Amino acid sequence: MEIRIDSAVLTEAVEWAARVLPARSPMPVLGGLLLEASQDGRLSVFGLDHEASARVEVEAETVVPGRALVLGRRLLDICKVLPRGRTALAVEDARLSVTSGDVRFGLSLLPLDAHPAAPALPPVLGEVDGAAFAEAVGQVTAAAGRDDSLPVLTGIRLALDGPVMTLAATDRYRYAVRTLEWHPGAGAVPAAGADVVVPARRLAETARSLAGAGRTRIGLDAHSIGFERAGLRTTARLLDGRLPRHDKLFALGDHAVAVTGRAALVEAVKRVAVVAEGDSPVQLAFDGTALRLRAGYEDDVASQRLPAALDGAEALTVAFNPGYLLDALTRFTAEDVRLHLLGPGQRALLTDGPGDHHRHLLMSVKPLV
Repeated sequence: MEIRIDSAVLTEAVEWAARVLPARSPMPVLGGLLLEASQDGRLSVFGLDHEASARVEVEAETVVPGRALVLGRRLLDICKVLPRGRTALAVEDARLSVTSGDVRFGLSLLPLDAHPAAPALPPVLGEVDGAAFAEAVGQVTAAAGRDDSLPVLTGIRLALDGPVMTLAATDRYRYAVRTLEWHPGAGAVPAAGADVVVPARRLAETARSLAGAGRTRIGLDAHSIGFERAGLRTTARLLDGRLPRHDKLFALGDHAVAVTGRAALVEAVKRVAVVAEGDSPVQLAFDGTALRLRAGYEDDVASQRLPAALDGAEALTVAFNPGYLLDALTRFTAEDVRLHLLGPGQRALLTDGPGDHHRHLLMSVKPLV
């Protein structure tokens, strides 16, 4: 194998594929990236572990077609320090040489026959806008669990129902849901729809990389999900189990609704939370036309007033863990945020207004004394 390629293009391709490589593995070959140069001037870079795979194709000048398997993270480290400009990759005996200007590296080759084959993309069900999908995934990821002893809670629910995709995540203390439009293929989605749980970290990485990609194809089978656009393909294994349903949790019944500016509220929570130690909450007291935020106890206290409208009650005071509240607020993009409130110590639902495409449920805590 021998090719010529721009160093920036090579670095981007290697970085994309290397993100799925395991940090540690009893099988060293799984730490490898497979480079394949075709006669038609394309370089394919492919990596995988037991849970995910990533493959990218870029343009390159092929001198000699062929394949090479090298340690992926080592190759990425090399790519990051290459001079900008034309770079040559060539297999020489048992090494891959990487040459750019006066700089030259040599990498040992791994055995090709020990590397697993690239998995096929699951059957394509339809397409979604990459930017909208990336935003939606980012909005629910904050609520995904981090406890690996409860694997299903570390995932994001992805449900398809007609032209609507629903993404949801929960760690039992909060629950985020986002709906968006997608474009199902004719007859591709089962009549009952599709409902799976995807590892949150994998889905977030994939979504970020697709943000500027235009329409992205989605494939799904009983065990894996895949995403594909021009030159890029990635797959991930699904998690077993189902997330708790959010329908009843989000049905608050008779409740009050407070509306205030989102950006101002974010800054105010950050400001007063400076004196909130440990699990100390931030209190939000609504009185119809204003909101007073307060945090801290005894001598170390902070407060700030903001304009707000309250409907459904004359006055209402609730309190939240400031970290959870900020995680929710910073994921919204609307100018105003609506807080649907049952009362202190009860569920509270944050929404983005008409349509409520983005909803985030929090448990309020005992207000400050």
